[in-house]
Amino acid sequence: MKGRNLSEFRPWFHIDNWEEVSGYDENLNTIRTYQVCNVFESNQNNWLLTTFIARRGAQRIYVEMRFTVRDCSSIPRVPGSCKETFNLYYYETDSVIATKGTAFWMEAPYLKVDTIAADESFSQVDFGGRLMKVNTEVRSFGPLSKNGFYLAFQDYGACMSLLSVRVFYKKCPSVVQNFAIFPETMTGAESTSLVIARGMCIPNSEEVDVPIKLYCNGDGDWMVPIGSCTCKAGFEPDNGNVCRACPPGTFKSSQGTGLCLQCPSNSRSTSEAATICVCRNGYYRADGEQPDMPCTSVPSGPRNVISIVNETSVTLEWHSPRETGGRDDVMYNIICKKCQADRRSCSHCDDNVEFQPRQLGLTESRVFISNLLAHTLYTFEIQAVNGVTNKSPYPAQHVSIDITTNQAAPSIVPIMHQVSSTMKSITLSWPQPEQPNGIILDYELRYYEKVRCAFAAWRKTTVFFWILPQGLLNVLHMLKLTLRPDMSNCHTPMGCPTLPGSPGIKIYIDPFTYEDPNEAVREFAKEIDVSTVKIEEVIGAGEFGEVYKGRLKLPGKREIYVAIKTLKAGYSEKQRRDFLSEASIMGQFDHPNIIRLEGVVTKSRPVMIVTEFMENGALDSFLRQNDGQFTGIQLVGMLRGIAAGMKYLSEMNYVHRDLAARNILVNSNLVCKVSDFGLSRYLQEDTSDPTYTSSLGGKIPVRWTSPEAIAYRKFTSASDVWSYGIVMWEVMSFGERPYWDMSNQDVINAIEQDYRLPPPMDCPTALHQLMLDCWQKDRNVRPRFTDIVNTLDKLIRNPTSLKAVASIPTIPSQPLLDRSIPDFTTFSSVEEWLAAIKMSQYRDNFLNSGFTSLQLVTQMTSEDLLRIGVTLAGHQKKILNSIQSMHLQMSQCQTGTALA
Repeated sequence: MKGRNLSEFRPWFHIDNWEEVSGYDENLNTIRTYQVCNVFESNQNNWLLTTFIARRGAQRIYVEMRFTVRDCSSIPRVPGSCKETFNLYYYETDSVIATKGTAFWMEAPYLKVDTIAADESFSQVDFGGRLMKVNTEVRSFGPLSKNGFYLAFQDYGACMSLLSVRVFYKKCPSVVQNFAIFPETMTGAESTSLVIARGMCIPNSEEVDVPIKLYCNGDGDWMVPIGSCTCKAGFEPDNGNVCRACPPGTFKSSQGTGLCLQCPSNSRSTSEAATICVCRNGYYRADGEQPDMPCTSVPSGPRNVISIVNETSVTLEWHSPRETGGRDDVMYNIICKKCQADRRSCSHCDDNVEFQPRQLGLTESRVFISNLLAHTLYTFEIQAVNGVTNKSPYPAQHVSIDITTNQAAPSIVPIMHQVSSTMKSITLSWPQPEQPNGIILDYELRYYEKVRCAFAAWRKTTVFFWILPQGLLNVLHMLKLTLRPDMSNCHTPMGCPTLPGSPGIKIYIDPFTYEDPNEAVREFAKEIDVSTVKIEEVIGAGEFGEVYKGRLKLPGKREIYVAIKTLKAGYSEKQRRDFLSEASIMGQFDHPNIIRLEGVVTKSRPVMIVTEFMENGALDSFLRQNDGQFTGIQLVGMLRGIAAGMKYLSEMNYVHRDLAARNILVNSNLVCKVSDFGLSRYLQEDTSDPTYTSSLGGKIPVRWTSPEAIAYRKFTSASDVWSYGIVMWEVMSFGERPYWDMSNQDVINAIEQDYRLPPPMDCPTALHQLMLDCWQKDRNVRPRFTDIVNTLDKLIRNPTSLKAVASIPTIPSQPLLDRSIPDFTTFSSVEEWLAAIKMSQYRDNFLNSGFTSLQLVTQMTSEDLLRIGVTLAGHQKKILNSIQSMHLQMSQCQTGTALA
């Protein structure tokens, strides 16, 4: 209902020849009308006034008038004063002020609404069949602010009848939209006004975006809603306007538009509106697992343990449990106990016993244990645990094995003393080892000469006499340098990289060479008073805690926006050291393409690392959000900035190890800066990040890492160059994932077989060639970052060199073809082919566009793929590569048939 009548009224001022008479409407129904027809008298001024009409809160009033007008030309001998129009007026007032005994209607300051003209007039009334012409006109006026108003109709020379007058206002009706109730709302003072109506969430729903509002336009229609409500956890939407409680046996864990779900395996809900299904007895969910995950149980014990004893070490191997509890995260813990020979008492093993790869959280069913005592009985308990073992009230299932160690070599000498020394000799003494493990026949002493910075090769001698060869006098000094390097001479733990006589070159210093890591923080990172830092909003999460956007106001400097990394509460000393090590690294760099460290907060909580703020965030996500929005020159400019930053780091003798677009930050001016200097942590600790794959006991980002770094942990500036080539590919493909959906192991195998990424769509030939140079297998022939910067500078100075676009090779590289492209000659349909290359989601696109046979598919181009709806660049390349391979196989098959 858009309108509501304000009043049913009958005018009660009958003025100057207006007459209330009976007449007929257009349907020949009898009605009472007001009419006037004094056309033969000049200077007509006939008024008809309504009663007082209450406004009822309306700001704009509409008047609908139904009337007839006699055509002046149809009246014989009509004077020139005859009219075919009349005027509509209104007067606004707070109270009833007009009475029959006053002349108010003549004296009040009426406001004219409009002159009303008839669309059709009539010549005469013919009751024999032809009807009079009834006109309907609507006019509006406003804004109104007083309690009510009067209407007045002025005839000044027309022959007319006023059949009816309807006075009303418009409103938007009460409505439920987006799970919010909006009340009945009157329109605004103008026909173009928009009136805001605040919404209220329906029962069992909560706000998503605030404020929740609708706009009511001047026609009484609701506009598009802003903000919304959604059903609470435990309730699902029903018919769009009701939030219905989840029935027993179902649940809904979070607010939103989702529906109630059936309880996962081994769980149940017994009441309505459940937000989680409770696990059945003996089943559990691990910390961090979502409510839609099934409940699982603990594993059974390991099986078939075998042991191999080698002197004072032992290798244990076993079979996995028969029952995993329904989980795939089974791990093993080793409990070591040293027992008396009579087995009457056992105690936990000493701390010096070593476990490889570790004692707790083993993922493989094998462990190597060393540093055991000789001729000692040990009991090893192998526990099978998984993600819910800590939830069970019962001990972990395990299996035990007893072993006795054999004779072994002695432990090393714990300490050495200098007794005396001369210019040519030195006398040393030492106590017997703590674990002689038998009779010691002789001792072996290793030493090396002290040279400036670089270490000489080890020398050793077997000690039978107290007097040792010349040169051993320098051993203690060298040991001191080993424990704490003399930083005035050397700035790298691997020795001096510069020759004497080459001063002024700043070299990166590894903070982990400090005995006290806090000393490195104090040396390279400025301490910031926490009162100068203002945290504003969370922008992400780091390995150690949240990352915030904030502001920094240092004394005497202008306030700037900063990024703030925080160390979460409950940290260990090792976590604090690792967290601050990145600041110790970053604080040594000063370059416009390296993220700038502002300082650290270590004297209050939380511990913070404060860096400059980069408005556009990580490069990979920034490119994906702006796919196709930058020119080739802009992209080359970004690449040049990254290369310049890496050139600086390589000259500092710093190897990044994790150069990738996700670790490049972009500011509002599209300046790219290298960041994230913490990969050393991944080489020492476990991580669940799927980007990083374990190899030789550590984690590396396989898709960005050179072959020698993957195989031998050979990280150099040349391996960073390989990674830079991958970053180039990411930039030119606007953030596409390198090697698409290939597994990490497939990537390693393909690279080993000389497969290299093809050029991204519209990539200049010169840039793809530079990528291929960075991906040379021999690291010695890869370009240096100095060469890369010079090459990009030449391209920027000569933009025409970027016009030649690289093409995707006609025949894909053979290793990739062998591993991921099947034999297409065995397929009989397009559906089978798409399923084989894992692109079944495009089945309907192909078939509905007429590509219903493999023969037709082999003729497709990239334009055809775009036309049928394959818009993702990675999917286009994958499909085109397989089409080319299919075409090649079909051609080879036909050639073979012809030859046969």
